[in-house]
Amino acid sequence: MEKTSVSLVIITLNEEQNIERCIQSVPFASDIVVLDSGSTDRTVDIARRLGARVRVEPWRGYQKQKTRAMALALNNWVISLDADEALSKDAAQEIQEMLAKGTLDQDGYELPRVTYHLGRWIHHGGWYPDHQLRFFHREKCKWSEKEVHERLMADKVGRLKGPILHWSFVDLADQVETINRYSGLMAEDWVKTGKGFSAFNLVLKPVTKFIEQFVVKGGYRDGMPGLIIAMASAFSVFLRFAKLWEKKHLTAQDPTQPS
Repeated sequence: MEKTSVSLVIITLNEEQNIERCIQSVPFASDIVVLDSGSTDRTVDIARRLGARVRVEPWRGYQKQKTRAMALALNNWVISLDADEALSKDAAQEIQEMLAKGTLDQDGYELPRVTYHLGRWIHHGGWYPDHQLRFFHREKCKWSEKEVHERLMADKVGRLKGPILHWSFVDLADQVETINRYSGLMAEDWVKTGKGFSAFNLVLKPVTKFIEQFVVKGGYRDGMPGLIIAMASAFSVFLRFAKLWEKKHLTAQDPTQPS
C-alpha cells in the first residue's frame, strides 16, 4: 500500500521566533505551505530555508486566511498548525503510523493541545485537553466563519492521543495585547449576529467565568499561574461585553463641544 502524503499549512505574521520549531515538528510532511501576511522580520527567509513554499498575501481574517492556506496545499491530507504550535513527538509518530498503514477512516482527527504559559504547562482550568481538529482531509472539512476562535468542522471526526504543544503568549503583556485584540473581534462578531447588550451580562459573566475556570475546572491546581489565567479570562469576558456596548451605544461626539 502506498504511503499517504501530507501537507503542513501555516499562516504567519512576524513569527521568526516560532516558525522553525513549528516546521521541524512535522519532518514527514512532503509539502509545506506558509501563507504570510507581510512579515517584517525573518519569518519568510526562515520558512524558505526549511523548504516551505511561501506565499505573501494580504490579511483576510483568520478564517479566510486559513481557508486560503489549505487551498494552496498539494495534498488532500493536511496538518494545520499555528506558528506558535508544534506537534509533539508522540503526535508525529501517531500520525506517521496512520499515514503508513493507510488507516485514515475519518474526515479528520482532533488532537489534545497543551499550552505553556507563565513558566509551566497548564493542565487545568479548561485549557487542557482543548481538542483541536488539525489533521484532516481538506475536501471533507471547512473552517467556521467566526473571526475569533475559528474551528474546522467535519462530519466524521476521530481523536488521537499525542498532543499539540502550544506557546500562546510570550509573557503577560503579550496576553493582555491578545485579549484586547480578540475581544474587539468578538464584539464585532456579536454586532454582526445581532447580539444585544446587557448590563447584567457585563457584571455577571466575568464573575461566572472566573468561578468556572478557577474552581469548577480546577484552575487552582495550576497554582499562581492558574489564578492569573482565570483572572485574565474574566477580564477578557468583561472586555467583550464592554466593547459590545461601545459599538452599539456610544455615538461619536465633537470633542470641542461639551455634551
